[in-house]
Amino acid sequence: MMRRVTSVALGILAAGACAVGPSTRATAPATRPLLPTDSLSSPAARGFLDSLAAARAAERSDSTSALWRVKPLALDSTSDRSWLALLDDPVLLTLVESAIAGNTDLAMAVARVKEYRALLGVARGDLFPQIGAGGFASKNQSVFGTFPAQNFDVVRVTADLAWELDFWGRLRRQTQAARFDLLSREEDQRATVVTLVSDVITAYLELRELDQQLAISEQTLESRRATLALSRRRFAEGVISELDVRQFESEAAAPAARVADFARQRGEKEHQLSVLLGRTPGPIPRGRPLAEAVQAVAVPDSIPGELLLRRPDVRRAERELSAALARVGLALGNRLPRIAITGQYGRQRGDFHDLFGISGEIYLLQLGMTVPLFTGGRLLNQQRAANARVDQARARYDHSVLTAFQEAADALAGLGLTRDQLVAQDAQVQALQRALVLAQRRYENGVSSYLEVLDAQRGLYIAQLLLVQTERQYLVSTVRLYKAVGGGWDNRLPR
Repeated sequence: MMRRVTSVALGILAAGACAVGPSTRATAPATRPLLPTDSLSSPAARGFLDSLAAARAAERSDSTSALWRVKPLALDSTSDRSWLALLDDPVLLTLVESAIAGNTDLAMAVARVKEYRALLGVARGDLFPQIGAGGFASKNQSVFGTFPAQNFDVVRVTADLAWELDFWGRLRRQTQAARFDLLSREEDQRATVVTLVSDVITAYLELRELDQQLAISEQTLESRRATLALSRRRFAEGVISELDVRQFESEAAAPAARVADFARQRGEKEHQLSVLLGRTPGPIPRGRPLAEAVQAVAVPDSIPGELLLRRPDVRRAERELSAALARVGLALGNRLPRIAITGQYGRQRGDFHDLFGISGEIYLLQLGMTVPLFTGGRLLNQQRAANARVDQARARYDHSVLTAFQEAADALAGLGLTRDQLVAQDAQVQALQRALVLAQRRYENGVSSYLEVLDAQRGLYIAQLLLVQTERQYLVSTVRLYKAVGGGWDNRLPR
């Protein structure tokens, strides 16, 4: 009898090798390379910016010429250290590694992946026979008609079997959906890593910007303090008026206020970076200045469309679509008959002493089927809801692809235009530095008043601050581009 039931079960499993429902493969949309676009409407403006870049490259040999290089962005640019290698800063690399090891948001993402890995094991467990053991002892009294009451004891120990044969693939679809859920959470973890690395780099670049702006302000303050001391001596000698002294005091107060403001912002930025690293607020080590990092960056000439399909958010949306398709098969399988093997084997006697004697063996092995006949439309509407969720997931997938192309195009265009801004700002600083030298010479020769020197100092101070800010923006635009293509650290996910 047992052999016959087993043969029937194996035949049913062979017949049900294919799972019901649609294919879980998500069709990727057609892609094309992204090329940089020039948003400048005036050819004259473009020609002037190009001439500035050429002039700076001629004056500075190979240093500024790096700002004008272009290079292809290859498909393997998402390797471990691609975007960090661009900045070539060992201190920054150490900070990123510390953040990956200690960041609390990433720790939550890792724990979430572990949860879904366990849920996959739960779903997979339904594919296998469920075997358990049971035992009970009871004291009974029964009455049959007018016969005297019958008293008897029962002691039973059994091994129990329950196995649903996955004839329609319902349980396999359930397992597939759980596996795609796990893959989605892994993509969430990758997205968290990419965002974390981007946030650490951006905060670090902002910290270096504040360092340099603070240094520029302190140098300017020291220069103007010396000028103020000189003006007070000249006022005491009757050479200049009090109005000139007050103007010098005003000029010295401006960088003093900026020194205090930059120092406050720098402290807050260190605290922000410490939290990203998973530490209590404290000092942050420094690496290369912004100007050196800028020279290592080159603008990509294009972005392959296939690269954008590897973004964590795009792959997560793809996995979610596959999970929704698998659950359509699960909902369809719920409407079909369920076939299961149940069995029991054990011993039963009237007391414990004779439980494992010669007689007392009991067993049960049966093959059964349940068919849903009427559920009030519940199963049908579950399938309709699963189909609707597929439509939603497909729309989210398409939207994520469009968003990836938009963000990459914005980042590519922004990087090129920020480069133009940087070249122009650098040219302004060079011109104002030369203008200050000439103004000082004119003042020393008695050709002009010291107000001309002050105007040159004021213009140079503002231009230097803007140059440092633009250098930071240019590097942040590079980070934004590599974040837009989902680059970096995919192979170093913590577990």
